[in-house]
Amino acid sequence: MTDTAEILLGIIAFAVAIMAVAQVGAILAGLRVARRVEQIASELETGVKPLLANLSALSADAARAANLAAVQVERFDKVFADLAIKVEQTVASVQQFVGGPAREGMAIIAGLRAAMGALKGIREGARRRSAVRQTFEEEEESLFIG
Repeated sequence: MTDTAEILLGIIAFAVAIMAVAQVGAILAGLRVARRVEQIASELETGVKPLLANLSALSADAARAANLAAVQVERFDKVFADLAIKVEQTVASVQQFVGGPAREGMAIIAGLRAAMGALKGIREGARRRSAVRQTFEEEEESLFIG
């Protein structure tokens, strides 16, 4: 072997050794990164579990509050529907209570008006007859010669 071949062979051996060291370094760095990622995942899991539990409890409380609010709205609606029915019944009762006697009172007033009108008519008829008699008597007296 010649000197150049030995030098090139040494360079190749040196390059392979450097590549081996670089590969070992890369593997060690990868292991460190893997351990760090595992540690971060563990911390994240430890930190997120209580957060998820709190979120779960919060969502359960929100669902319970929404259900209670829906029940309250239904009660409110029922109370106001009942109130509206009671008000309508009360108004109808008041109309009947006031309207019936008012109609009867109006009928009585109409009857009294008719009676007053009839009495007026009788008086006017009597006045007319009296006036006619008076006129007739005056004419009769004027015809009397005596």
